[in-house]
Amino acid sequence: MKLISKRVGAIALAATITATYGMAGSGAVAQDQAEQVLLETVENEIATGSEEIPNASEVRFVASEVAQDLPEEPVEEEADTSDAASLRELVATIDTSGEMSREMMCLAQAVYFESRGEPLDGQLAVATVVINRAEDRRFPDDYCSVVTQRSQFSFVRGGRIPAPNRGTAAWTRAKAIARIAHRELWDSPADDALYFHATYVRPSWARRMTARATIDNHIFYR
Repeated sequence: MKLISKRVGAIALAATITATYGMAGSGAVAQDQAEQVLLETVENEIATGSEEIPNASEVRFVASEVAQDLPEEPVEEEADTSDAASLRELVATIDTSGEMSREMMCLAQAVYFESRGEPLDGQLAVATVVINRAEDRRFPDDYCSVVTQRSQFSFVRGGRIPAPNRGTAAWTRAKAIARIAHRELWDSPADDALYFHATYVRPSWARRMTARATIDNHIFYR
């Protein structure tokens, strides 16, 4: 009788483990694990003759899912840009060494070819126009399509964007400005502008627009 009671107690203990494993896992794998634990528990308790077997009344079945939170994958920390006192200071904190996506390359190239000789505010405003167009239903919905849209940017030839001089400080700044504009890290004086032109020309379409800002050699419109 003592051996039988041990067997019953061991099975009750293993049943608890089975219920827990069955809820924590899923499918055939969880079932196999539970059955293996059951067999090993019963065999071990009978072989050792342990008296410390819980009574059936002490067995508690788990009513809710038993799961252990997985640790989050480490996230690469970015430089703190919240305390930048000026756009120039912010540009200096932006890491431009990594690879850029095709879309970000198009945005940086637009900044480079349209405004690399302009002050940083003017460069940011050009990037803002490209981003605003990509978000406006009247224009294509991605940066590259906005930049290569026919008759929109004079530096584009046959739908192709020329390659920048990658070894220059101007290209490094253009990449930083593109990232700043894309991440909305600094307010642009162009705000919601969708168009711009050089101050030395007077296009007819500008008469129908509202000027948003004049920055060095460019006027920006909505």
